[in-house]
Amino acid sequence: MIRINENYNQLKASYLFLEIANKVAQFQSENTDADIIRLGIGDVTKTLPPACISAFHNGVEELSSESTFKGYGPYNGYAFLREKIAQEDFQKRGADIDADEIFISDGSKCDTGNFQELFANDITIAIPDPVYPVYLDTNIMAGRAGDSKNGRYKNIVYLDGTMENGFIPQLPSKPVDLIYLCFPNNPTGAVITKSQLKEWVGFAKEQKALILFDAAYEAFIRDETLPHSIFEIEGAKEVAVEFRSFSKTAGFTGTRCAYTIVPKECVAYNESGSKQLLHPLWQRRQSTKFNGVSYPVQKAAEAVYSSEGKVQIKQRIDDYLLNARIICKTMDDLKLNYVGGKNSPYIWIHGNGRDSWDFFDMLLKKAQIVCTPGKGFGQCGEGYIRISAFNSRENVQSAMERMKKIL
Repeated sequence: MIRINENYNQLKASYLFLEIANKVAQFQSENTDADIIRLGIGDVTKTLPPACISAFHNGVEELSSESTFKGYGPYNGYAFLREKIAQEDFQKRGADIDADEIFISDGSKCDTGNFQELFANDITIAIPDPVYPVYLDTNIMAGRAGDSKNGRYKNIVYLDGTMENGFIPQLPSKPVDLIYLCFPNNPTGAVITKSQLKEWVGFAKEQKALILFDAAYEAFIRDETLPHSIFEIEGAKEVAVEFRSFSKTAGFTGTRCAYTIVPKECVAYNESGSKQLLHPLWQRRQSTKFNGVSYPVQKAAEAVYSSEGKVQIKQRIDDYLLNARIICKTMDDLKLNYVGGKNSPYIWIHGNGRDSWDFFDMLLKKAQIVCTPGKGFGQCGEGYIRISAFNSRENVQSAMERMKKIL
């Protein structure tokens, strides 16, 4: 008989954002005239930059002529895009990353979820709490998490983020093998300094561990003392893999394009304790399970690095950051504690004793505002909500006025 992967039964009954969508749909069906403002899921609302649209069109046009037609592309992405990424995102910031260490993909969610496939099932995983659900859920699916008790899995080392530590977790107090970090953080919006990140790199070297560093929101960093990449830290190429995305940088959430950096000197270990390079393993995995991102999409992504593209993208991100400042100002007025919103599109708000799902329900039912309940990101998220700055100025201002009225 056909049998299921029993690890799926260890997952929570519903993916967080699906649960939110169902709650909102039910409310809307019962309140058909409700004017709902969605500040929950972190989806962009602005169009693709004109430079990207133009390049996208040109890429499609090339597919209409036999002389310029493209079929299957390279598994790790076209060189024209990888070279621009290496120069603009890394080498200009002093990070020694080569184009052939970059793998183009259809999303950093996919890559952060898939990368754990390279490792043994009995390794010890360290995951922040609160956390983007994909890190934890994919390790549950792989059978590494163990049984759940009181909302936590016994085989996972949880890195607690609290208001007291600024949602920058402390180093683990026990040995771990694989560490997930995300900065600027989703969901909290917290950012990490170079000195703090250096401690993590040093810890990974000492433990012979690997850091999976999710930098999907680095384009929102405006404080130039903060690192945009873990590879700005000396020695990180031996112990880290980094994930980046065009989704929030340039509005590619529906277009799908991202990339992962696997340095050639980055290693894991086989059962005998000998080093094994991760770059060829990820190359092998991708060439087996992935056929690459379409040519027009990669041409559109290349335009991100054009002079016009840089200006247009900065304008869009600045606009979202202004939304974030408006949200932060409202939280100040309401005397609600929060983090984020300065180098991040997310604002992580303490509910002053409110349960996070109760806070969510109150905002939905009394103000027709959709946020994200912090409990959905982990035990340490209880009592918090996440508000996203991804919306129009008019909607953000209207939502904040509604919040002031009910709070």
